[in-house]
Amino acid sequence: MSAVREQTAPHPPPSTPRPRRTTRSGGRGPSKDGGRGIWPYVLIAPAVLGTLYLLVYPLIRAVVISLQDFGLRQLILGDARFVGLKNYETLLGDSRFWEVVRRTFLFMAVNVVLIMVLSTLVALMIERLGRFGRIAVLSALVLTWAMPVIAATTVFQWLFHSEFGIVNAVLMDLGFESFDRYPWFAHGPAAFAILVALIVWQSVPFAAITLYSALTTVPTELYESARLDGASGPRIFRSITYPIVRPIFMLVLSLEVIWTFKAFVQIWVMTNGGPGDSTTILPVYAVQTALSSQRYDLGSAASMVTVVLMSGVLVLYFRQMFRQEDELS
Repeated sequence: MSAVREQTAPHPPPSTPRPRRTTRSGGRGPSKDGGRGIWPYVLIAPAVLGTLYLLVYPLIRAVVISLQDFGLRQLILGDARFVGLKNYETLLGDSRFWEVVRRTFLFMAVNVVLIMVLSTLVALMIERLGRFGRIAVLSALVLTWAMPVIAATTVFQWLFHSEFGIVNAVLMDLGFESFDRYPWFAHGPAAFAILVALIVWQSVPFAAITLYSALTTVPTELYESARLDGASGPRIFRSITYPIVRPIFMLVLSLEVIWTFKAFVQIWVMTNGGPGDSTTILPVYAVQTALSSQRYDLGSAASMVTVVLMSGVLVLYFRQMFRQEDELS
C-alpha cells in the first residue's frame, strides 16, 4: 500500500533554468541608450549647427559690435577698437532714442489690442457659422495670411495713393471734398494709422484661425447648461470660453507682442520711418542709425536694447500668467 502511495504521489515540478544574461563583447551589459549609440546626435547635429549659425552667431556678433567703435572704416579694414559700454551711454543719452522707444510701445499696444479683439470676434463668428460659411471665411483668412508682406504693403500704398488711390476716390464720392489728392503718407498720424491697419489686417488671420481651433475644444454641454441657467453671451465667454482657451489665447498674445514689436518690413517699404520720425520704431531706428549714419556700433546697440526690452515685456507677462495659474491650481 505504501508502494502505491509512493507511485501516485505528485512530483514537484522541475525547476526551470534561469535565463542567462547575455553580455556584449568585452563583458559589458546592455547600454542605456538601447544600442543606438551616437546616431541620434549625428541626425540632429545639422539642425543644431544651423540654429547656432543662423541665430546664436548673429546675436553674439551684434553684441560684440555694440561694444566696439565700428563704423564704415572698421567694416572695410577690420580694425575695430573695443570701447565697452560707450555706445550704450551715447544711445541712452539721446532724447530721440527715448521718443522712439515710447512710440514703439504705443505702436505695439495699439496693434496687439486690435489684433486680439478682432481675431477673438472673428473666431467666435466662425464657430457660429454653418459649414459653407465657415469654409468661406476660413478660406479667405488663409488667402489673406498667405499674401507676401511686400505685396500687401504695395497694395496698401496704392489704396492710399494721393492721386490714384481708391480711398480718396471713395471719400470724394461720399462728399468729403477735403480728401481731394489728400497726401496720406505726408501726415504722421495718418501714416501711423495706415501702418496699424496693414499690420492688423495681416495678423488677424493667424490669430483668428488659432483661436477658432481652441474654441472647438470647448464642450457644447457647458454652453447648453449656461444658457439653461440664463447666462448671457458675455458671461458665457468670461466664465466658460475664456478659462478653457486661455492657454492658447496667451500664446497668441505673446506671439503678437513679438511680431508687432519687431515690425520692420512694412514700415521700411511704406514710409521709411517718415514723415519725420512719426512711424519710426526701434527696429527702423536701428537700421537708420547703421545705414544712414554708418554707425554700425550704435545700430547694434539699439538692436540689443530692442531685444532686452522685448524680453523684459515677455518675462513680466509670463510671470503674471504663471502666478495666475498657481492661484487657480
